[in-house]
Amino acid sequence: MSTLEQNVKKLYRHLDRFQSNGVLNRIAGQDRAGSLGDFENFSPVDRSTICQVARGNTNDIDAAATAAADAFVDWRDMAAKERQTILIRIAEAIEARAEEIALCECWDTGQALKFMSKAALRGAENFRYFADQVVQARDGQHLKSPTLMNITTRVPIGPVGVITPWNTPFMLSTWKIAPALAAGCTVVHKPAEASPLTARLLVEIAEEAGLPKGVLNTVNGYGEEVGKALCEHPKIRAIAFVGESRTGSLITKQGADTLKRNHLELGGKNPVIVFEDADLDRALDAVIFMIYSINGERCTSSSRLLVQETIREEFEAKLIERVNNIRVGHPLDPETEVGPLISEEHFNKVTSYFEVAKQDGAKIAAGGEVLDDEGYFVRPTLFTNATNQMRIAREEIFGPVLTSISFSTEEEALQLANDTPYGLTGYLWTNDLTRALRFTDGLEAGMIWVNSENVRHLPTPFGGLKASGIGRDGGDWSFEFYMEQKHIGFATGQHRITRLGV
Repeated sequence: MSTLEQNVKKLYRHLDRFQSNGVLNRIAGQDRAGSLGDFENFSPVDRSTICQVARGNTNDIDAAATAAADAFVDWRDMAAKERQTILIRIAEAIEARAEEIALCECWDTGQALKFMSKAALRGAENFRYFADQVVQARDGQHLKSPTLMNITTRVPIGPVGVITPWNTPFMLSTWKIAPALAAGCTVVHKPAEASPLTARLLVEIAEEAGLPKGVLNTVNGYGEEVGKALCEHPKIRAIAFVGESRTGSLITKQGADTLKRNHLELGGKNPVIVFEDADLDRALDAVIFMIYSINGERCTSSSRLLVQETIREEFEAKLIERVNNIRVGHPLDPETEVGPLISEEHFNKVTSYFEVAKQDGAKIAAGGEVLDDEGYFVRPTLFTNATNQMRIAREEIFGPVLTSISFSTEEEALQLANDTPYGLTGYLWTNDLTRALRFTDGLEAGMIWVNSENVRHLPTPFGGLKASGIGRDGGDWSFEFYMEQKHIGFATGQHRITRLGV
């Protein structure tokens, strides 16, 4: 039996429960059907039905928000060491079920096991990291003035809503939920409707690890029926969202009447800039990895290649050869590098840019083809002969599609890199230190890597500029979002108080 066949056999054992019972909402530690019934969840591998999923609405969100509010005070006031212990247990349980999480996520999303096998472990790492921060999370400062001893502290903001996407759903759910719980907040989680399986696994794992009922609640459904209700609910104090920029704008509007605090991690059209003096072999590896791994469905993908004209022809020739060799196939095959796209809707969006590229005058140098009538497979694609004004250079395609644009000078490269409504990440390849200092200073992006692909370090801030988002995740920046600052001033003497009405 091949490794693929073994993985499929294991997968079906894990799917039995979902096919029998579906994915229900989890509110206050109880399973609940959706107020609007169910919807079907499909695998992008072969379009087969995975299971039925609870379809919630405002009634389900109200119940979940009420459960989160009821659980908040006890969770907030639990001793920090106790909360820390629970988060560590969650991390350990994630590690114990990492294979189950990875197999289910691959089938649910189409992501390759090559990458998803590590996603659960990254989720565990998120819980461990923020568990380590629990004890000092509420520490403040002593700010002495002539008449007062001023001290500050931080307190959890209250029940929060977390809305997560379908590209790497488990890891990104932990990325938001772990710091919220560590801060002392309770959570209502709305997973993407296209990838509900591992969100269900996460809430089960958390409760089995000792998380009190109602601290983490999960409500499934569509954005206009569940997401909107979550953003508008008066008991929810903040919304943490990962997704496209247009939805981020709607979330801001929907939360305005209740003065929601929002953290929005949004889209990108991120440039990777390759100068002629760079280590071109390493740059080539990084360029390919950052657009074609995770099916190209990641917000930090380097979807615009800006390559210096003096090396463009040679670099693109090597790029074409490598792109044509990328292995597309069944996501549970360990050799697969790119699996199917998440859904028919997204598949149609990505493939529509093949014709857009032709209309705009670009060349399809690799890919540009659909591979399978059964699932949502496309061949990794490279557009060349492009300009920065083409739609393929300005719109977020969110698939395994790279647009190559040439530049002559450093000034032109910076102008092209910044000529976008987005500003999430940038990647710079050069061995000129002073150029790297100049360029990163002028580059309009929230995160920049020099001579590296995206390598996350959990204490560093994660977030973008412009249409790529508001706020930062990571390290203490996460606590700044999920907690409120409090100031208390103690008089240190009998200072003069202005007397009125004497």
